Amino acid sequence: MDLKVLVGIFLAAILTENYILNKFLGICPFLGVSKKLNTAFGMSCAVTVVMVIATAVTWPVYTYVLVPNDLGYLQTIVFILIIAALVQLLEIVLHKYMPPLYNALGIYLPLITTNCAVLGVTMLVLEKGAADASFGYVQSLVNAFGAGIGFLVAMVLFAGVRERLELCDVPKFLKGLPITLIAASLVAVSFLGFNGIVDGLLS
Repeated sequence: MDLKVLVGIFLAAILTENYILNKFLGICPFLGVSKKLNTAFGMSCAVTVVMVIATAVTWPVYTYVLVPNDLGYLQTIVFILIIAALVQLLEIVLHKYMPPLYNALGIYLPLITTNCAVLGVTMLVLEKGAADASFGYVQSLVNAFGAGIGFLVAMVLFAGVRERLELCDVPKFLKGLPITLIAASLVAVSFLGFNGIVDGLLS
């Protein structure tokens, strides 16, 4: 197993294939939980854990249970059920051991169940595996972990930007959602500069 390829997959998931800034998945928590740095970080860590564990469970379920029994068409509903169970487990753990974070995340914690970024990671790794036979279980886990870190990077960066915006004299007609969307687009564009670096690692 080529370490260079794994590093390339990891960096691509963070930078050039960022699920928020490139694939536009998980926009709801990106805009809703990024007002404060601590909640953005906590939410991102929770999402990363769910992404990795969900991929670790759904990949073998799809490969060794659904496909051999011609049940591949059930992957979406099966994956959602698995993700929902993992989120419930995570919610119980946070409620017991990290009450402040649990209270800060509020409604956004159970919404991880329907976070399209989490479902997107579990489904897109299967597409990559179908397109490239060498993209197996380990590569899928590395991709999921990278996607989670990419989610964290995007959330933390944007939280920092939004905290700065609170101190700026924004024109009245741009206050609120307009300036937030403009800032989000600029953060997304800034990630385009990493394309050459990652392509060089994967080639």
